[in-house]
Amino acid sequence: MARTGFCDSRQLLDLHMTDDRLVPLRTWANSCVLRERRVFAEGEEVGSGQHYKPAQESRWVRRIPISAEDGIIMDYAPQDESGPSDVYEEEALLKYLNWLPGPSLRELMPELLRREVEVAISKLGLLYDKTYAWDIFSDMMRSQLLCALPNADLPRHFSDTTRAILVDWLIQVHEVFQFSEETLYLAVHLLNRALRLIKVSISGLQLLGVVCLFLAAKKEECLLPEVSELCYLMENAYSKKQLLRMERRVLTGLKFDLYHCPPLNFLLISASIARCSDKVVWMARYLLELSLLEGQCVVYLPAQLAGAALRLARRILQEAPSPDGEMAWCIASSIHIGSEATLLCIMQIMATAAARAHARETRATFIKFSTIQTLHVSMHPALKAAPGLLGLSCPQT
Repeated sequence: MARTGFCDSRQLLDLHMTDDRLVPLRTWANSCVLRERRVFAEGEEVGSGQHYKPAQESRWVRRIPISAEDGIIMDYAPQDESGPSDVYEEEALLKYLNWLPGPSLRELMPELLRREVEVAISKLGLLYDKTYAWDIFSDMMRSQLLCALPNADLPRHFSDTTRAILVDWLIQVHEVFQFSEETLYLAVHLLNRALRLIKVSISGLQLLGVVCLFLAAKKEECLLPEVSELCYLMENAYSKKQLLRMERRVLTGLKFDLYHCPPLNFLLISASIARCSDKVVWMARYLLELSLLEGQCVVYLPAQLAGAALRLARRILQEAPSPDGEMAWCIASSIHIGSEATLLCIMQIMATAAARAHARETRATFIKFSTIQTLHVSMHPALKAAPGLLGLSCPQT
């Protein structure tokens, strides 16, 4: 611990843990059913006591599950094939596109992408009304340019190893509090920015990480931990006053700009469009979270990180492709901006990290994705040979 400046923090994760997971903190806030809204016709007057019955939903609109929260992608939702009402015309169009007369796939791509994005966002519960789905997605594509850092250089006295140890510990704290995934990605993004804008000593590095997680939770969560709980997890090495003072320093240094477009959102949208299986999605999420530990990845855009993780997951699992699945993958691939060389570089970083994750000191992500809920993707035997799939030498263990 002397080389990182961390206090002797409490043990947080256990690979052989058998206790049942607690209910997430957000559950209580998701129990309220959304109210029906009526759109009145042009020229129709609305009376103060006027009552109405909501009109039947169009088959293009899917109701948000109660577990979804307005404005936030909560999780990947596998497609429900229980009835004919869940079959969309887009799937038939993708399946038989080669036999249709008229414009080519290249000419149809923009309109197809728009339709698929709207359906994917609706299925993921991002919006109740998909009218503004494309506008929000377009804003995500534009605003992600602000999320990448100009370079991966760290201030003097800090190294990538020290940063990785801190991020690994934050992942454990994130699991303890059952925060959402968006909170974790925002916290690491704030940490990356704060390290370059605020002068912090080695002894204050852990405090900085906790403050970034606390700020991310204030922006994303419904319930927050007490300041005393955060101090307790650091063995009370810092007082409440020190934590709040650091919070003011971070907010001032960041100019109160806490915006971040997490790559997880792009990953879930792309996976939904590409009709990826649950195992591919969980493998991609594992690879994407491993990238948080890699300092080289801070210079890449969220859409690039998501695209590289999804491509590498498909290559590792090598699931048999279907004709309609390959056509859908072509549409999903258009989201991943950047050159093929850039995506290959990111895939190499992720593959190397995945191959040695089981033997590293920073194993929080490996343990997190080794459970039955995540389909044990971190323990997949093909991960050790992942660099070989990209022409790299496999690390010796």
